[in-house]
Amino acid sequence: MESDVSDLPEGVSTSSEVSLDELQLSQRNHGMHLEGLRYDVTPAGMHYLLIHFDVPETDETDWLLSVGGLVRKPLELSMAGLRSRPSLTMPVTMECAGNGRARLSPRPISQPWITEAIGTADWTGTPLRPILEEAGIEDDAVELVFRGADHGIQGGVEQDYERSLSLENAMRDEVILAYAMNGEPLPPQHGSPLRLVVPGWYGMTSVKWLTAIEAVPEPFRGFQMEAYRARQEPDEEGEPVTRMAPRALLVPPGFPEFLTRSRIVDVGRHMLMGRAWSGWGPIERVDVSSDGGATWAEAAVGEAVSPYAWVPWTFWWDAAEPGAFELCCRATDAAGNSQPLEQPWNLHGFSNNMVQRVPVEVRSPADP
Repeated sequence: MESDVSDLPEGVSTSSEVSLDELQLSQRNHGMHLEGLRYDVTPAGMHYLLIHFDVPETDETDWLLSVGGLVRKPLELSMAGLRSRPSLTMPVTMECAGNGRARLSPRPISQPWITEAIGTADWTGTPLRPILEEAGIEDDAVELVFRGADHGIQGGVEQDYERSLSLENAMRDEVILAYAMNGEPLPPQHGSPLRLVVPGWYGMTSVKWLTAIEAVPEPFRGFQMEAYRARQEPDEEGEPVTRMAPRALLVPPGFPEFLTRSRIVDVGRHMLMGRAWSGWGPIERVDVSSDGGATWAEAAVGEAVSPYAWVPWTFWWDAAEPGAFELCCRATDAAGNSQPLEQPWNLHGFSNNMVQRVPVEVRSPADP
């Protein structure tokens, strides 16, 4: 991608400085503290958060979910009715599709995520499939459109937040209508009283404040479906953004310098640890580098708390002498997908899973 300003499409910048508009977005939304990678399940207040419009005013006592469109038996389901159905609880890792966007150059102008737009929660709810079977999807339906109560303008289009799934993907056993997070009712900012949870897919798929499910006869081309496509140029069709690309992240070692967040450790042997995940299959290996990616060594990968959650990994690093180092970690999944060392650039900064780079100063124990 050329960085000549005259060649740049609208919506990208060669500047590393965020605008006031982007700063405002970053104050409304937040990432997970990377120290939170220590937890199998992310505390609700640390879990990443992205809200497209406003947090709607909701009341569980009169909340209704409609299931309609091309169905034989339209449904209106209350929260009491949904809670009375069979339930399950699943630890699910969820990541924003724009995670890593702020590191791209040229930089797409939007929520300026670095690597922190991630979290794993225990989601409790009722499986979607039995509800769809009860409604009776007509043979000519091809997709389901999920509508949220959040309303606003994006790209000049006034809209409710809506996303769709193919019938095949919506019917998967792990797709649930969730009403609890980490054993507590959904917090307002995470979709109370009801949200969709689609394990393995980027977070924009898991529609919050869910009000309606509509079976439709052709692929849905609403704004949020068209916006989440990886394009090099604005007029391209682009590829739809779906499942999470493999990524590994490192628990920050040592202690930080306040402004830069660079890390400081003493000479010695250090246990590095982190988490890795992919929406395309289990994590097969994690590799670690202490020289910026010039050489790699394999880490030990642990067991995931569920098939849809991140896995822990550990690596012993011998920091034998003082100096400046750059720690990197790279995940590879069972489908053979591995993190790139260079940026996979696209117009909106989606699925940027290039390896994390963590500057570390190793100091002598006698240093102040």
